[in-house]
Amino acid sequence: MRIRITFIKQGPLRYTGHLDLHKLWERAARRAELPLAYSQGFHPQPKINMAAALPLGFSSRCEVMDMKLEHDISLDDLPTRLNATLPPGLQVVYVQRVDEHAPALQTQVTSAEYEVTLTEAFDRSALERKIDSVIESKALPRERRGKMYDLRPLIEELALTPSPSPRERGIGVRVFMRLAAREGATGRPEEVLDVLDIPFEETRIERTHLIFLA
Repeated sequence: MRIRITFIKQGPLRYTGHLDLHKLWERAARRAELPLAYSQGFHPQPKINMAAALPLGFSSRCEVMDMKLEHDISLDDLPTRLNATLPPGLQVVYVQRVDEHAPALQTQVTSAEYEVTLTEAFDRSALERKIDSVIESKALPRERRGKMYDLRPLIEELALTPSPSPRERGIGVRVFMRLAAREGATGRPEEVLDVLDIPFEETRIERTHLIFLA
């Protein structure tokens, strides 16, 4: 049986890495008495696969994970059972059964959406002009791990989110990003912030939506 779990990751767990997150889920599944399936070999690993690794420091309200079980179980009370075993900051919001023979979850992600909140005062009008400049750019040459690449095709959408009370300057201005998240073509919010001249440490970043192949 293969189940897909949608969950929230917030609070101090924003600083929990990908591998440690796997261990947290393995412990939670054991405590919830789920019949986890394991790989074969000298070092069996639980068959748990995340849709897309979340960078350290980012929160999320839309993480998705597939978990393989040895046999079928009822899903009726599974979110409640898992939430009772999870630490604060992780919360299951939805569980569904998926086809065991469906493609790997990681290969189905096409894009990711983020909400970036500025924690320092910023000139909204100036930021709007910078965003327009990025959108109108034909190319944004960047370097990652010693290799050059073009950031522009990885930015699918970039805009300021509407504010109930717009201010020219103020803390709490939010930027919406939808970035490509395909294998070998992944846009990173911190690199978009860099071309916007926004210091990464003056922001809070939350992943709000993962988009999959139809």
